[in-house]
Amino acid sequence: MPDKSLSSSQRAVQELRSRIFSGELAAGSDHLESELADLLEMSRTPVREAVLTLGSQGLLELRPRKGVRILPLSPEDMAEVYDVLTELESHAAERAASANYSEADLAELAQAIDEMDAAIAKSDLDAWAEADDRFHSELVRLGRNSRIEAIVAMMSDQVRRARTTTLFMRPLPTKSNEDHRAVYQAIRDGNPDTARTIHRKHRQHAKAILVELLGKHRLRYL
Repeated sequence: MPDKSLSSSQRAVQELRSRIFSGELAAGSDHLESELADLLEMSRTPVREAVLTLGSQGLLELRPRKGVRILPLSPEDMAEVYDVLTELESHAAERAASANYSEADLAELAQAIDEMDAAIAKSDLDAWAEADDRFHSELVRLGRNSRIEAIVAMMSDQVRRARTTTLFMRPLPTKSNEDHRAVYQAIRDGNPDTARTIHRKHRQHAKAILVELLGKHRLRYL
């Protein structure tokens, strides 16, 4: 059932993103806007707006007179994305730890970690991934830098796309949960250097796992 609180273009963004992540709109495939509008059973205007949004996030490309191309991502692309996110999110963690937040201010961050722990206990990797997204989004928000938020938001979909492909290939991400809790504790205790260092190592480790899996399974393009 469509969410009536969303505009047509927002629903188009959600639908197209979901179909890209599921592989229904495969990496490297080409589509006419009219084809996508028929697929979503929408007019072309919200679909064009959605295409522009997803284009800015690196998921697809609108080519004049040629239509829409779903952009492939290589392991090298993902390594570059992770390098950028590592530095920006680590800076956000450092800023958050310098902000003198109360435990109430950090409640959403703590809740995301608790939900990740609960998901691991049930081996529910989809629920873990959703909670992991909330943790990273809230961490960046707590860093209070709107430009970092905008850049991270633009690149996060590319990470989700790669993670969707590899999520069930990797061991249970218990270390990821431990890292998140350590970052939370450093922020709560007001230790900027510790928060930055732990989060930086966490992202570097995540990058290494992802790139290794993509190479091992010969997934040259996502």
